[in-house]
Amino acid sequence: MAHILIVDDELNIRRVVREYAEFEGYEVTEAENGMEAVNLCRENDYDLIIMDIMMPRLDGYSACKEIHKTKSVPVIMLSARGEEYDKLFGFEIGIDDYVTKPFSPKELMARIKAVIKRSAVSSSVSQHDKYVFGGLEVNISGREVYVNGEKASMTPKEYDLLFFLVKNRNIALSRDRLLEEVWGYDFFGDDRTVDTHIKMLRNSLKEYRSYIVTLRGMGYKFEADQ
Repeated sequence: MAHILIVDDELNIRRVVREYAEFEGYEVTEAENGMEAVNLCRENDYDLIIMDIMMPRLDGYSACKEIHKTKSVPVIMLSARGEEYDKLFGFEIGIDDYVTKPFSPKELMARIKAVIKRSAVSSSVSQHDKYVFGGLEVNISGREVYVNGEKASMTPKEYDLLFFLVKNRNIALSRDRLLEEVWGYDFFGDDRTVDTHIKMLRNSLKEYRSYIVTLRGMGYKFEADQ
């Protein structure tokens, strides 16, 4: 049974999400602000966090960044604002999905199922591959990337995207293929999600960003001799 942490300062929101989540068979814990969520995550493990952005004491973005320092847990962000900037910033700090208020509880449950499914598949696949491209080292089994000997700090989705690109190096990959394989067939995003994460990944790879080649009108490929 998956354990979900619901973080929102609105009691009615928490009650509605809890009701639907428990009906789907999930275990649920609630927090009314970001600070409480951070403290709960220090003491417990969760399979998914549903996090509001605008909260007292500690906002959702800050709470998410603090939690991801020690826990690799998927996050669905809730917000009353639907601006593209908010969504892109959320993806940059490592969230997995973004839902704008007001939302349909049934749609939220579908997104929860999709994120938990992707997370389970990602963690269950055993990989034993280590690749070295000059000063870039990619350790898939250890989920580690080193740039000139220094460990890179990347979001969980950046790791997933890089690993898929490396495993399929020198193969042209469309944006749709990347969405299907890295985010899952039932992901609710669009092509811009891929482009945003490619930009973030290139920044993380620094001078080795050139390994990720843009294929105009199609997608990307990881181009390397190995």
